Amino acid sequence: MPQSLATRYPLVLVPGMLGFVRLGLFPYWYGIVPALRAGGAQVYPVQVAPLDSSEVRGEQLLVQIERIRRETGADKVNLIGHSQGSLTARYAAAKRPEWVASVTSVAGPNHGSELADHIHTHYPVDGAKGRIMSALFHLVAWVMGVLETGYRGPRFKADLQASHMSLTSAGVALFNQQYPQGLPETWGGQGAEEVNGVRYYSWSGTLQPGITDRGRNLFDGTNRSCRLFARSFVREKGQCDGMVGRYSSHLGLVIGDDYPLDHFDIVNQSLGLVGKGAEPIRLFVEHAQRLKAAGV
Repeated sequence: MPQSLATRYPLVLVPGMLGFVRLGLFPYWYGIVPALRAGGAQVYPVQVAPLDSSEVRGEQLLVQIERIRRETGADKVNLIGHSQGSLTARYAAAKRPEWVASVTSVAGPNHGSELADHIHTHYPVDGAKGRIMSALFHLVAWVMGVLETGYRGPRFKADLQASHMSLTSAGVALFNQQYPQGLPETWGGQGAEEVNGVRYYSWSGTLQPGITDRGRNLFDGTNRSCRLFARSFVREKGQCDGMVGRYSSHLGLVIGDDYPLDHFDIVNQSLGLVGKGAEPIRLFVEHAQRLKAAGV
């Protein structure tokens, strides 16, 4: 078996809001886990609460890391988080840096999401629209829990309000005050590549007319949703993936921030229906090679 992707420490994949390991036969990290394992990597897609704060999810992730360390005998793990999973991974690394070799943020709202800000303003939790949205999200989370086939642990409670506030600009600003590791000092810049022995990386995409709305994305409803969500962006108008802004995603060494990928394409959803010329799996394979070359 080829070992080109056999990193020193296991790769732990952390999903975002409403994330999962596998729904029926549909994995969250579609095609990514098999590609990494084919190159000899140890890969563990984990589950944390689909709806809760980044801190609560981070504590749940620490439990998973401890289990993986025990099962593999590895001292540390490499965390790769998508969307809110990036904040979840950042929390775990800040709390137990001796357990974490690297944190990689994939389309992570490291400075908040303008979409979350828009929802907070126009769908207040004490209003009729906010209550309807809350009920729908909790229903979706429950259904997804029923359909989950990749995780067999205890069920997680759902807290949409905590999850949503963790993604607003104000909520992430409070989070960043406590856990600033890897953050850029200037807007749009790069952050420290290593803090407390933990290496930090990030990459993200942007919606690009003529590219991300072509190819197999023509058949992907999530791409249409991202194009609709992008209308809520003001500061990063035209510079977002539909849910996270290009510069808001920056953390540590920025590998790239304008790949032609929407917020779901970047983890090869849905079922690999991505835009024209996009290769999200390649980004993960190249990153495993990067981590291996770094000795982690």
